[in-house]
Amino acid sequence: MKAILILLAGWLLDWRLGDPSWLPHPVVAFGKVIACMERWLNRGRLRRLKGAVTALLLIAAVYVGFYFLMQWLYGINVFLGMGVGAVCVFYCLAGTTLIREVRDVFHAVDRSLEEGRAQVARIVGRDTSSLSAQEVRQAALETLAENLNDGVVAPLFWYLLLGVPGMMAYKMVNTLDSMIGYRTERYHDFGCWAARIDDVANYLPARITALLMLLVTWRLDRLSFVTWYGRGQDSPNSGYPEAALAGILDCRFGGPHYYFGQYFDKAYIGTNDRPLVTADVHRAIAINRRVEVSWVLLIVLVRFTLFLFHFPILF
Repeated sequence: MKAILILLAGWLLDWRLGDPSWLPHPVVAFGKVIACMERWLNRGRLRRLKGAVTALLLIAAVYVGFYFLMQWLYGINVFLGMGVGAVCVFYCLAGTTLIREVRDVFHAVDRSLEEGRAQVARIVGRDTSSLSAQEVRQAALETLAENLNDGVVAPLFWYLLLGVPGMMAYKMVNTLDSMIGYRTERYHDFGCWAARIDDVANYLPARITALLMLLVTWRLDRLSFVTWYGRGQDSPNSGYPEAALAGILDCRFGGPHYYFGQYFDKAYIGTNDRPLVTADVHRAIAINRRVEVSWVLLIVLVRFTLFLFHFPILF
């Protein structure tokens, strides 16, 4: 039962607060460590080996560190352990924050294209200086779909399997990929292991995300669309939730973009290049929230079943 209470408390905190800018965040600390290691090791020979050691070492350190931290806290006081566990769940979820950011992109681009480009640059890795209004809205919705996996479904998936330590380790995996998992000249060798580990960690969650999106909108008729376009992307995972949202909204995502000054000819998702409007972001947000609630309830059901059958689980 502790695991269920921790999950619900952390999730409700994220739903209500998001990520306040004034609150210190462990992912920021993860990012600083990764940046320091990258500057130190991403040079000279054996870059791929050094990148692999860096990724594996940091992921293992986070998992082991939080495992023993939770053990120690529970040894002091069970409520202290549960409280810290709930805060960790809160830190690992990013549903509310991205919803706010994506909504702000649509409001900004409605005011002016320059405002929209500046706002979407906060949440995407691509170059935004030459994006059209349509491309700004498209980038925001693609990020919303992808983040539903990275910021909600996948962290909770690893919480279900490995508790708080597994959830925190997943955030390190995700942070590594978002910082060094690019196919650019600088990161191609050093970040390739980070990218592959992220692919493995998100393989099942990405497909669960897409399926849940179709289920909560009663659009299982779009399953073949999602399968076709999801597997046609360079990324083995991000295409699935993006394809699910494109199929539900009957619009087109993807296409070529510049990342860190380098051109990437990404495949399109869908064929209906209709203009995206503010109503689309409201619908997409509603889908995200329904998936979030459904996934949390499903995890609570699974955890409660394990509790009834006295199955050993982590925190």
